[in-house]
Amino acid sequence: MANETQLGGWGKKVDQIGRMTITAIEEIGNGAMLVAQSVFWLFMGRRYAQPVRLSAVAEQMLEIGIKAIPILILLNGTIGIMLAIQSIYTLSIFGAENQVTKAVGIVVVREFAPLISGILIAGRSGSALAARLGTMRINQEIDALHVMGINPVRFLVVPALLAMIIMMPLLTFMCDVVGVFAAAVYVDLTLGISITAFFDQTIATVSVGDLFHGLGKSMLFALLIAVIGVVNGASVTGGAEGLGKVTTRSVVQAISAIVLTDMIFAYIATLG
Repeated sequence: MANETQLGGWGKKVDQIGRMTITAIEEIGNGAMLVAQSVFWLFMGRRYAQPVRLSAVAEQMLEIGIKAIPILILLNGTIGIMLAIQSIYTLSIFGAENQVTKAVGIVVVREFAPLISGILIAGRSGSALAARLGTMRINQEIDALHVMGINPVRFLVVPALLAMIIMMPLLTFMCDVVGVFAAAVYVDLTLGISITAFFDQTIATVSVGDLFHGLGKSMLFALLIAVIGVVNGASVTGGAEGLGKVTTRSVVQAISAIVLTDMIFAYIATLG
């Protein structure tokens, strides 16, 4: 009896793992299909008399990008100062405090600016997108769009996806400048290296490739945030409780995907 109970327990675990695997594969497939449909409606929508509305794209750009600027400035300024503090402390062990400009510039541009921006936008805009689509699904508004002959992907998804891809690199570049400037202010007060000298050394150290490394990652993060938010929002069930679960899940999945993608991206980039 004990062996049978144990086998039954293992069977349940295997069944649970199998169901989770199938669900994950299904969500990845839905995300890939969503991207393909978005590209189709972006370029072919006008031919089918359903062009992507520029007003909707502008509205999403305002919501995703412009309204997130204050908190991004605050966080990236703080990160820049923190990196300066830690870099000076570490380099002081080797008597190389003056090299702090090189350390901070590369780390901010290649890693921290796109990563912090992506995590913040995932928590702020990715969750809002999942909640909005989930609410529309619960209220059967998405079904109503089908009845009216309006493709939901073209009407709801493409504007958010396009706005996310446009705004994320711009926000990341702004965060590059803010992070480096905040670090420069701290270094000026601590080591006496002027802000102008700090920026000159940073520009001499950080290459165009480093800049595009961070901006390229930010575009990939934008795609992940939008797709994960839409897939979760479209799969909501169970009313308000289900809506809360998918909103939380979209944030967790988006941040996890960003961190894992960042690790893979950094590994591949350093191989060259």
